[in-house]
Amino acid sequence: MIRTRFAPSPNGALHLGHAFAALVAHDRARRESHSGGGEFLLRIEDIDGTRSRAELAEEALADLAWLGLAWDGPVHYQSHRLPAHAEAAARLKAMGLLYPCHCTRAEIRAAAQAMGPDGPVYPGTCRGQAVDPENAAWRLDVRKALEQTGPLDWSDEIAGTQRARPELFGDVVLVRKDLPASYHLAVTLDDAAQGITHVTRGMDLFAATHIHRLLQALLALPVPVWHHHPLLVEGDGRKLAKRRGSPSLADRRRAGEDGPALAAALRAHRFPAGLSLSMGVDFPA
Repeated sequence: MIRTRFAPSPNGALHLGHAFAALVAHDRARRESHSGGGEFLLRIEDIDGTRSRAELAEEALADLAWLGLAWDGPVHYQSHRLPAHAEAAARLKAMGLLYPCHCTRAEIRAAAQAMGPDGPVYPGTCRGQAVDPENAAWRLDVRKALEQTGPLDWSDEIAGTQRARPELFGDVVLVRKDLPASYHLAVTLDDAAQGITHVTRGMDLFAATHIHRLLQALLALPVPVWHHHPLLVEGDGRKLAKRRGSPSLADRRRAGEDGPALAAALRAHRFPAGLSLSMGVDFPA
């Protein structure tokens, strides 16, 4: 059984880049449906504090239906899984793999000695220190975690077998000050809970998989296959963004555009003028 998912965050309107990503996930599952072996699930990742808005979640559902996409089973809401996120974080703390940190972004930028996939690499300022856990973020001691797991590999349908290199990120935040899980922990747990076998997502999240593979090993979670697809970008190579004037799907829908025809054009790689597909960067060796 192949099971994929599309997991938008309701903190902004969906645009053509989201539509392309949803189509990749939907069609990857539907290719297996002729034998009864494919499912496409929908998850709303609504744990981004006040930026997550219920009305944008409803708009996203309407946009996907307008494109002609149908998902299997009920819509999953990430906010319903906060207790499970907290329990997993508690397990990692009990394993001695998380430590509290009060460092600000400015302090990290000033002290960082390297750049990673998410920006300045945290230099380990609070690791091994007596830090007040009250209102702290909790970071994963990546080096200690790798000592427990040993070398790890993961597989991408496009890039092939990869050796996990979570150390590229430094000690990432797994528990935010305001939530029981960061993106890395929440998405890894929720994909496992939903039984996702094939994680389809944009190439911009390729590097994040190094961290997710480590978390799967630490928490004894199943390991999916990944499929990191090209991104739909503007002429200057930047991802689409509503704040830069990229038309939203809702705008197109309300203007009377034909949703299934748009989906067919995206599948055929017929994009509006000025847009193209890009891997962004070469696959890491």
